[in-house]
Amino acid sequence: MIMDVSILGRIGYDLYAEEHGVPLRDATRFSRYLGGSSANMAVGLSRLGARVGMISCVGDDPLGDYLIEYLKKERVETRFVQRKQGMLSSLSLTEVSPPDRFPQVFYRERPADTAVEAGPAERDFIRGTRLFVTNGTSLCASPARESTFRALEWAHREGVRVAFDVDYRASSWPNPETAGLYARLALPWIDILIANPDEILMVAEAHDVAEAIARLRRWGVPLVVAKMGAEGVRADSAHVSVFQPSFPVEVVSTIGAGDGFASGFLYALLENKPLATALSYGNAAAAIVCTRLMCSDAMPTLAEVEAFLAAR
Repeated sequence: MIMDVSILGRIGYDLYAEEHGVPLRDATRFSRYLGGSSANMAVGLSRLGARVGMISCVGDDPLGDYLIEYLKKERVETRFVQRKQGMLSSLSLTEVSPPDRFPQVFYRERPADTAVEAGPAERDFIRGTRLFVTNGTSLCASPARESTFRALEWAHREGVRVAFDVDYRASSWPNPETAGLYARLALPWIDILIANPDEILMVAEAHDVAEAIARLRRWGVPLVVAKMGAEGVRADSAHVSVFQPSFPVEVVSTIGAGDGFASGFLYALLENKPLATALSYGNAAAAIVCTRLMCSDAMPTLAEVEAFLAAR
């Protein structure tokens, strides 16, 4: 089957506290879900109707079994999800205290996703898609770092559109400066850079978002997308600068909203919708995710996104 989207990145095992409003240190009951920014986007894009395949690595254990089975149920192609004995899938524990407190604890000691290796089969898979998506976490350690740079180069040379989500996680890096450095090294191959304000400042080594966006554009990034949280989102290209406010909703959880935005936005671009429309799709998907609890399970379908937009 020909895929629309190839995604290289993190697949995680998420535990969400079932006792809402209880500090994480006091929580005693948790529910499990698939997580990880890249995996969430794969599920999100698949639910919207895109044909998606993942390149990643999980532990060769029952948790890895669960994660691969989850992706398969969501119609995400998993033949390039590798298994690594002796390494563990990334684990995250999350407190759920709406509307604005969702602290997370990440366990990433030699995580399996940093062991992903990309060879000729992965190269041919990426070259055959219309969009390649990866993120900054995939650059945090070898051999995933080299695999990610190779994949970016393969996609760029073949004319496959490249989207890069900075996805900064402090637990994966010695410091923000190192994360910013490796993200800058990837810029020559990136068509769409997606980041929150702190991540944009980190990558551009700037003091404010406007300056950072201008700098990234001067460095040759065709489209810079700044996720401004509750304010909305801004997108800047050579021809246009567009800002769209977020949709007001009653927040249940903000975890995964950024992945929901990326899924809706990138899906709309795949469908050749105008930039402003794509931002609306992204904002709608993010808003829907905010009204639900769990990252992957919260991702909306195309019918839900379009109904949400029609109602507004």
